[in-house]
Amino acid sequence: MRVPLSWLREYVDLPATETGRDVQAKLVSVGLEVETVEQTGAGLKGPLVVGQVLTIEELEGFKKPIRFCTVDVGTANGTGEPQEIVCGARNFSVGDKVVVVLPGAVLPGDFAIAARKTYGKTSHGMICSTDELGMGDDGTHGIIVLPPEFEPGTDAIELLELVDEVLDIAVTPDRGYCLSMRGVARETAIAYGLPLRDPALLDVPPPNAHGYPVKVSDPFGCSNFTARTVTGLRPEARSPIWMQRRLQKAGMRTVSLAVDITNYVMLELGQPLHAYDRTRVEGTIGVRRAEQGEKLTTLDGAKRVLDAQDLVITDDRGPIGLAGVMGGADTEIADVAEDAGTTEVVIEAAHFDPIAIARTARRHKLSSEASKRFERGVDPKAAAAAAQRTVDLLVLLAGGTAEAGVTEISAPSAPRTIAMPANHPDRVAGVAYGRETVVRRLQQVGCDVYGQDELIVTVPSWRPDLAEPNDLAEEVIRLEGYENLPSTLPTPPSGRGLTDRQRLHRRIGRALAGAGYVESLSYPFIGEAVLDQLGLEKDDARRRTVTLVNPLSDEEPALRTTLLPGLLGALRRNDGRGSHDLALFETGLVFRPTGEETKAVRLPVDRRPTDEETAGLDAALPRQPRRVAVVLAGAREQAGWWGKGRPADWADSVEAARSIAREAGVEVTVRADLHAPWHPGRCAALYVTVGGEETLFGHAGELHPRVVKELHLPERTCAMEVELDVLEQAVDGALQAPRISTFPVATQDVALVVASDVPADAVEKALREGAGELLESLRLFDVFTGEQIGEGRKSLAYALRFRAPDRTLTVEEASAARDTAVALATERTGAVLRGA
Repeated sequence: MRVPLSWLREYVDLPATETGRDVQAKLVSVGLEVETVEQTGAGLKGPLVVGQVLTIEELEGFKKPIRFCTVDVGTANGTGEPQEIVCGARNFSVGDKVVVVLPGAVLPGDFAIAARKTYGKTSHGMICSTDELGMGDDGTHGIIVLPPEFEPGTDAIELLELVDEVLDIAVTPDRGYCLSMRGVARETAIAYGLPLRDPALLDVPPPNAHGYPVKVSDPFGCSNFTARTVTGLRPEARSPIWMQRRLQKAGMRTVSLAVDITNYVMLELGQPLHAYDRTRVEGTIGVRRAEQGEKLTTLDGAKRVLDAQDLVITDDRGPIGLAGVMGGADTEIADVAEDAGTTEVVIEAAHFDPIAIARTARRHKLSSEASKRFERGVDPKAAAAAAQRTVDLLVLLAGGTAEAGVTEISAPSAPRTIAMPANHPDRVAGVAYGRETVVRRLQQVGCDVYGQDELIVTVPSWRPDLAEPNDLAEEVIRLEGYENLPSTLPTPPSGRGLTDRQRLHRRIGRALAGAGYVESLSYPFIGEAVLDQLGLEKDDARRRTVTLVNPLSDEEPALRTTLLPGLLGALRRNDGRGSHDLALFETGLVFRPTGEETKAVRLPVDRRPTDEETAGLDAALPRQPRRVAVVLAGAREQAGWWGKGRPADWADSVEAARSIAREAGVEVTVRADLHAPWHPGRCAALYVTVGGEETLFGHAGELHPRVVKELHLPERTCAMEVELDVLEQAVDGALQAPRISTFPVATQDVALVVASDVPADAVEKALREGAGELLESLRLFDVFTGEQIGEGRKSLAYALRFRAPDRTLTVEEASAARDTAVALATERTGAVLRGA
């Protein structure tokens, strides 16, 4: 919400010496987030005056149209003679009033104005546009043409209110009332301890039977609907400069007088309004839910197919507006033109259900100034005042006549009351405020308070966020100042430290960082599209997601079931910015619903939940295993004088899994597998032993080329993802440090020929078991295929290291252990010693 300080002063008598920075500090102290204070007209120095165009001479022979003008600027130039100015704009004519900057002036951006020769003429100043004065976009992209009533020589700096300060406030969802000058003025008045001139305090005529006919078919979706009619509007009437400038400073573009007035009142009171051209409305105005598949063309020109949950405004033909979001094109206020402008309007001021409006805006991807306010909560009691304010401005500025008929349809409602102990804010904050302070602060925000020890608080209509005692306590605490809350550090119990699980997670992070991986943190949200891009089957468990009721993005409405989308997105982003050699990792929770979750219960806040209540909450949660994933692309080892380097490949992703398992003291078994999104021939299934049984704990390898193409990743991108919870279950007691022997090692190499479909893991397992306790390590160092060993066969070369803890092994002992290992491999896999 952009708040011009000059406009704010209309409602609160701020000291004349108060600057925007001073007001910012005060508003921050009462809990509003004022992001910036913009100085409009900074560096602007006159003379900047109103001028009247006397003559226009078209200059020929140039690449673009150039005009030589004489302009009457009164006595502002010191001579009273017409000012000669060269100008390239064409949206003004002889007799128009324009804004002229004279030599000696300085425009925003330290642009000094002086007489200069250009296009064969001497230009003594400049005719200004909104951009040149830093006024923002007025929709014309041309010269400012002023109304005819201003005299030449009038000071344009004061006329256009060019020098001002604008506070840019980031309004949180629970403070929707601050999306209006009325709401911000209320907070300002509280912060300064000054009275508020409430712009909603207007004399409003009571409803009668002569108003425009309205029928509300869904009172839950629309609890209040006020309609007023104004006739006899002058089509040529334009928005006055003061209104245009306030709208521009607030970040809105001027359109036409009727539309500008509805926008102005919305900014002033926080109540969105809509003006219908009455000649284009047929019959009764209605409010109902749309029929599935109904169509509506909105003011932005888009043809929209409506959902059955959409709330719509109708006439006898059907939908004419998307309630609370955007009006329809069929009843749009006509463009300003003397022969075709709108002369009769029906003003709508209604209160719509916030959830219905929020869902409609997201469903149609159509966020508007109106929907932004409705979904945060609009004062239902402000509709009549907003309609009256709009009528008054139309009568004043467009010469209209307000019809006597007043339509107001309201659903029955009672004031909201909250019972709260008078010392409740004291208990929440740990500060002794006292009853008087609590009552005074609640009254300042508009509450009516009764009672002594037990307070009965009636909440004002503009504060839908106040629903329980803790909300009231927050109001007291923020107005008394968060900075005044005492800081008390808790005393931690001694002798606990990290758990075994926490130590393991930290060791894994350090191991991956030591291997050259960089940690990346991503949002835990995904959408259906990325699951399609990963090539997951329809029955894949990773497609069963937990969908959020209120997602940050409609494109990612679900909680992640895998870490890969976020990591691959980070890899793609960095690769697109020039970092091509990448190794990233992330640890975090994924969310895997089982279908057995129960409905969550709301836990109490005034006491510790019982074990049963906590267990009930846990039962409502999906399974949340902690996983770790890595992604690699580009070079794994850089080329240089030390060597050629090498690219990252599937083996690096498998080694990342092995390094993780080593931190837990667990051996990993690797087998070939088919599992999306990995390449069918370069995908490894990773197993660990849990309770004596091999258990799958992840996959690693090179991504499928189709996935790489769909996600726009570098070629041969590799990835690994494993479940740490399974790895923890595989840990057998405390991690044992390796025993270092002082006796020498005996090395034996062996090359075995097996069928090409025999997994190397099966051969390795047989060798380990056959070699016995003397085997210290086993490493596959070569795989060979070729004519020498025959078609359909491969040679696996292993290096076996033998060592005894208490003696030096003899050649015979090492050879015997090797032969036993080979014999068992031959028995189980059909392996044959190469060359035998």
